Amino acid sequence: MSLHDDAVLVLKAYGDQDELRQEYLDHLAAHPDALWKACGAGHLTASALVIDPERGQVLLTLHRKLRMWLQMGGHCEPQDASLTAAALREATEESGIPGLTLLPGGPVRLDRHPIPAPCHWHFDVQYAALAPPGATQAISDESLDLRWFPYDAVAEVADESVVRLLEAARARL
Repeated sequence: MSLHDDAVLVLKAYGDQDELRQEYLDHLAAHPDALWKACGAGHLTASALVIDPERGQVLLTLHRKLRMWLQMGGHCEPQDASLTAAALREATEESGIPGLTLLPGGPVRLDRHPIPAPCHWHFDVQYAALAPPGATQAISDESLDLRWFPYDAVAEVADESVVRLLEAARARL
């Protein structure tokens, strides 16, 4: 199964945000290259909010280019067998934490947001990843900083999309 086919199945099974979900499906139907950065009309990305529920904290990255505190995530790669695999790979690479596991049940949220040209949109498929006990993060080249934040401090440092993702992830927990 191709990554494109997997994305269609994942989105058809996603049971929330019906209007936005349909926009994602329409985009995939109109653009065979919708999973790749080269798709100028916008492309799907995969991200994961890393959570330590025992400590009531999330790990956020200070994104090098955007200079914003965000969840881990990014572009799909040819070796990704699925959106789930892409989200887990991105979360592991950017957090430096081995042994992350995604919450069952598929994506937690969808978030479509504008990005600078030449591409115009990210259609982000957002997951939540559980950190193993005693997890220690390691900063990657894509980050200026990595930091654990208590749930109630996220709104002070991150934008609304991250806050909504945290709320959805906590509801899923």
